[in-house]
Amino acid sequence: MSLLSSFTKRSKLNETIKKTQLARNSEGHTADGLFKAAYLGYADVLLDDPLRADTLYNWGFALLHQAKTKTEAEASGILLDAISKFSFCLLINPDYLGAAINGGVAYMDLARLTAVKADDSLYDMAKKYFENANRIQAGTASYNLACIFALRDDQNACQAALENARNFAVLPSIDEILNDPDLANMTEKAWFLSFLEKLQTKPEPVVETAPTAAEKPESEAAATAEAATEQAAENIE
Repeated sequence: MSLLSSFTKRSKLNETIKKTQLARNSEGHTADGLFKAAYLGYADVLLDDPLRADTLYNWGFALLHQAKTKTEAEASGILLDAISKFSFCLLINPDYLGAAINGGVAYMDLARLTAVKADDSLYDMAKKYFENANRIQAGTASYNLACIFALRDDQNACQAALENARNFAVLPSIDEILNDPDLANMTEKAWFLSFLEKLQTKPEPVVETAPTAAEKPESEAAATAEAATEQAAENIE
């Protein structure tokens, strides 16, 4: 980082710190607005340094998994810390797929841990994170969304999300689907059994032919997108 760039960022940071101080001395909507402006200011200071987003994501990812080893009281705080890391990562890089998926996973884990009802705001937040993940890369969090819809007994939305996950090849194994507690109230539904039956049906073999002049190989961008989809699927809890 150049001396000028360092000075500019220091100035921005000082201004943002002042907004935080103003927020602490304010109330209601004024305080909320100042805090939000401060958060955006902090994120702006961190821009142009992708390592910061990667660090926040991996920090959150570590916290997410540490929470699984702790008691309920300890795990709740650790999950909230993980969520804050994923959230800040997304402020720096709004298209950070891993943070979007695992932020939703952290909210889901917190909802299960605290045994809230399916219509609780924790599930709403998880849903927002998963929808954001699908915005970043279509289909990557569709299975997670299906789990939320199943818990809420929204059969139509659950079916659509599962089919979307299948279309983008991000479904877990059939055994994992059948043993997923989030989908427990769907396992006896006719449409669900039909969906699983289709998964077990092997597609007809495709006879490969030499490409014609009009048929070009996949572009590098398409191949990269496919690889990213496979990597994102591994992040789904």
